[in-house]
Amino acid sequence: MNVFDELAAGYDDDLFHQVVAEKLVGGVADAPQPGLVLDVATGTGAAAFAAVQHLGARSVVALDLSPKMIDRAKVKAAVQDPLRAITWHVGPAVPAPVPAASTDLVVCASSLHFLGASALKDWQRVLKPSGLLAFSMPLASTFTPSPAFASLLATDIPLPASVDEAAAIAVHAGFSDVVAHRLEVSSRVVFLVYAAS
Repeated sequence: MNVFDELAAGYDDDLFHQVVAEKLVGGVADAPQPGLVLDVATGTGAAAFAAVQHLGARSVVALDLSPKMIDRAKVKAAVQDPLRAITWHVGPAVPAPVPAASTDLVVCASSLHFLGASALKDWQRVLKPSGLLAFSMPLASTFTPSPAFASLLATDIPLPASVDEAAAIAVHAGFSDVVAHRLEVSSRVVFLVYAAS
């Protein structure tokens, strides 16, 4: 995935991804303290760090396909994860490198539209019966990826045009107690979706 490696050096210059990740994780702050958190397509680690800092997560598995993104996350971890709660993995999102029914919370900020329905199915596998899912999706009408990124979009999950369509992604994948919210960050709109396994 050269395209993601190429973005790594300047990825944190655009605060959009960090804001979305922190808002997404913040949406489950009232839930019981999670044991194991899985952060899928972590990028440079914003959601993983938020899980440690805001949820008190004791163990986070953060994975990304881009070695350069993970390298940047590890540099930031020296300050943002002093207790080393986060384990970093380079590799594909599916299957996630955690056992079945082991995970309290799965987080995926700004990436499900690249991963597709197989990721949702895998998250059902890894979540405990009482587990929670939090993911974000861009609004279809304002999402304008470059040609390189457009070619990577999953074809089996349409970009949502409304809060209801964003929620339907989780409902159709078999999740329950689904709630979705609209979030605008620097004129870009995403939906934050929360669900239970």
